[in-house]
Amino acid sequence: MMNIGIHGKDFGPEGKDFIQSVFSILEGWNCHVHISNDYLPLVERQGLKLPAYEVFRYKSDLSYLDVMLTLGGDGTLLEAVTYIAGSDVPILGINTGRLGFLATTSKESINEALKCLHDQDYEFDERTLLHLDSNANLFDGLNFSLNDFTILKKDTTSMIVVNTFINGEFLNSYWADGIIVSSPTGSTGYSISCGGPLVLPQSDNFIITPVSPHNLTVRPIVVPDSSELSFTVEGRSNSFLISLDSRIETVDNSIRLTVTKEKFKIRLIKLKENNYFKTLRQKLNWGLDVRN
Repeated sequence: MMNIGIHGKDFGPEGKDFIQSVFSILEGWNCHVHISNDYLPLVERQGLKLPAYEVFRYKSDLSYLDVMLTLGGDGTLLEAVTYIAGSDVPILGINTGRLGFLATTSKESINEALKCLHDQDYEFDERTLLHLDSNANLFDGLNFSLNDFTILKKDTTSMIVVNTFINGEFLNSYWADGIIVSSPTGSTGYSISCGGPLVLPQSDNFIITPVSPHNLTVRPIVVPDSSELSFTVEGRSNSFLISLDSRIETVDNSIRLTVTKEKFKIRLIKLKENNYFKTLRQKLNWGLDVRN
């Protein structure tokens, strides 16, 4: 009997029927359903009929789950990573949002997708994560990210200087609004909007992308993910922002920050009709040309 975890984002009356259909399918399987404590009140507020379920929370041991379903967009999937990180539980992202680059399963294909899940007719797509070390207690111990780590100025008045080192060797002082350190998975996120390159998910690299650099000769750089990246920050303000995916902390310029490759990986469920290049073309209009 399958143990299925579910995490999702808030939804309105227009999404009620779809979410109900997912729960009804799972109830028909007679599987064990486990709902995140953040998602449960959102479901209850819409008055959905739920199968028998249990509730899980942050830092619960979820290694008993066979799969984690996310109902939302890419942000919802990134939140789910904080629940299951290190447990080797695979994630299937069902897109009820807008872009859905990581949560690639559409509402229209939900029946076929869940049938593949039930029949175990899928593959795993392993993704590398970033790991953050610092001299402060940050992010409640959830010091990893699937997409990116960022250092950003906090106010709108002046840029910051991010001194960057690779394996202890000075790389550059970025005079900018900040920098992004991206995994290959995150290369299609914030990094690409700041001019970073597309990097295939299986590449063993990090991407360092400046945000609005003052020096126009500064360009993104791709480095091996075996590298240790360290940073110090200067600026007129004593505080600035750092983030791991969508989680944000305010820190001061006494902080020491080091980014390396995380020891564990995340497994995304890849259905056979989905592939990375197809997603690039469909979601980002990559290579769109009237001649094609």
